[in-house]
Amino acid sequence: MTFRMQAVQESGTVRVADRVKALRASGVDVISFTIGEPDFPTPEHIVQAGIDALKSGFTKYTPSAGIPELREAIARKLKAENGIDASASEIIVTPTKHAIFMSIIALVDRGEEVILADPSWVSYEPMVRMADAVPVPVRADEETGFRLNPELVAEKITNRTRMILLNSPNNPTGAVASREEVRAICELAVDHDLLILSDEIYEKIMYDALNHSPASFPGMKERVITVNGFSKTYSMTGWRLGYLHADTSLVRDIQKVQTHSVTCATSFAQKAGIAALEGPAEPVRRMVAEFRRRRDLTVRKLRDMPGIEVVEPKGAFYTFPKYSQGMDSEKMTEYLIDEAHVGVTPGSSFGSFGENHFRISYATDIATLERGLDSMKAALEKL
Repeated sequence: MTFRMQAVQESGTVRVADRVKALRASGVDVISFTIGEPDFPTPEHIVQAGIDALKSGFTKYTPSAGIPELREAIARKLKAENGIDASASEIIVTPTKHAIFMSIIALVDRGEEVILADPSWVSYEPMVRMADAVPVPVRADEETGFRLNPELVAEKITNRTRMILLNSPNNPTGAVASREEVRAICELAVDHDLLILSDEIYEKIMYDALNHSPASFPGMKERVITVNGFSKTYSMTGWRLGYLHADTSLVRDIQKVQTHSVTCATSFAQKAGIAALEGPAEPVRRMVAEFRRRRDLTVRKLRDMPGIEVVEPKGAFYTFPKYSQGMDSEKMTEYLIDEAHVGVTPGSSFGSFGENHFRISYATDIATLERGLDSMKAALEKL
């Protein structure tokens, strides 16, 4: 017998993180640059909103699409910050990763094609495969600035193409699509009657760049699913809270998946989400300023390592250096764990054009970054 999941690979990020945890449990001091999780605490006013909701007994099922007051707050945010003409009825509140999964499952049929960047986040391709659809990678390496090039996208469009998946700022590279590139991809979607799934989870973690939401462009609202959430911006990874916005005609089918899977997002977390959107912005500004310091340190130290080339990321909290030491990225990852006691994610986990790279998440404190990067340098000098 064959099963759908046999074509799906496990997450390379989780695999390396699990090895790091196992080594730590055995007494080895390993520094992890693997998981994309901010090390900052969730801001206090958000935590308090969750506590207040729990204490008030707000612990039951909510409407499947989310509580009205949170959906209204999200719609206001999308209008004010993203230029999207959103209404509460077009919002589904759900964990961000599930929002992406639901959108693909609901809107892409068996055998249809989904265009995505290579390299890109480790879960996009498996999600497409779980829908019995076909992932179509488009080269997005150093030559394209790690961005999805509209001309290369156009070459991959066929009569089976259903969706273009856009992630800006990008995981694993930190690249940010320009307004002109987003506009050109929107024009391709219109010309070929395609959907765009825009994953904007890192939109607030930006350095010297701006976010451009495809749904804000004229005539695009009815064909764009915008996905965002609270995990990265507000350091709320464990709260499992995010959302999607789409035209009513699309939301109707995506909502069916929600009702037959998770039913609804966690009740008290939704109250915390309102506090995140409507509360002070200063905690986010402080976090992004610290990420910028860490980015600058990481890039500077990587450029001082033998055989390493790195493009400065414009957003998110990852770098994706290229190395020239003559081993594949799985072996390089193993070498750095064994020799430097540093965990990084192999570039091949993100696609074939990620080979000869590794991803560093600099979502950790400066002292740990310095210690880990210095250890990596010493290990690479031995090669």
